[in-house]
Amino acid sequence: MMGPQTMSLHGNALSYVDSGSGDVVLFVHGLLGSHRNWRTLIDRIDDTHRVIVPDLFGHGSSAKPQGDYSLGAHAGMLRDLIDALGVDKVTLVGHSLGGGISLQFCYLFPERVERLVLVGSGGLGREVIPALRAATLPGAEWVLPLIASTRVRGGVETIGRGLARVGWRASHDMRAAWEGFTALNDADSRRAFLATTRAVIDPGGQSVTAKDYLPDLADLPVLVVWGTNDMVIPVSHAERAREAIPGCRVELFDGAGHYPHLDDPDRFAMLLRDFIAVTGPGQEEPAPNTKAAG
Repeated sequence: MMGPQTMSLHGNALSYVDSGSGDVVLFVHGLLGSHRNWRTLIDRIDDTHRVIVPDLFGHGSSAKPQGDYSLGAHAGMLRDLIDALGVDKVTLVGHSLGGGISLQFCYLFPERVERLVLVGSGGLGREVIPALRAATLPGAEWVLPLIASTRVRGGVETIGRGLARVGWRASHDMRAAWEGFTALNDADSRRAFLATTRAVIDPGGQSVTAKDYLPDLADLPVLVVWGTNDMVIPVSHAERAREAIPGCRVELFDGAGHYPHLDDPDRFAMLLRDFIAVTGPGQEEPAPNTKAAG
């Protein structure tokens, strides 16, 4: 995998990975994520495809400006990124918040999308983990600095090292969540996190839904991937997508959590390659199905 690069978009630094050549796959990470959430996929895909993986504004090594962190703003940034890189069309792969952003991208810029892959995606229903709903409550600005403090993080890391010595191993969900949590150690990151969360979630759950225009995706090849043990957004949302998007293909990763692409990257890469191949020019997507790994 090539290392991250940086470009300026509208005066703000955007960090991104651009690796390989061929048809373009644009990966979009979720809340508190970065390009690192896709690192196990990049090397499995970029031998035959050009892979572009940005850190969204407010995340990773990209700038964290004050301003708009709505789905539309993130989608506009992705459009500006591929414009700057001279890319016309992409296969969009969005995880969690990135799935919601990808759905918004399809709505705003349908001519730029060849196919869509949603992974544990937001935007398909109200339900979401209570911890994210709590971030929308008054006073979260005062709580976050305390729980993200060096003292608290150090205590948790000490406990984790102790458990590791007796054979405990953190799940991919826990490791990815911890990477995101440790990124909240500065005021700009916390402000961007709260702005992003509050743009899509309220105390009752997800506040933005793509339900009304999901049927409009009928002419677009769509693959939905979900872990059956997803504790952040329930797997029932995969069934909602299958019912709402004509011809949608659904694949369930049995036993996987919110990051099925990390739990089984080989299967995910094979699935993605197959989906791109069978939905290429002159190809017809097989009859939609729902599968779970045994």
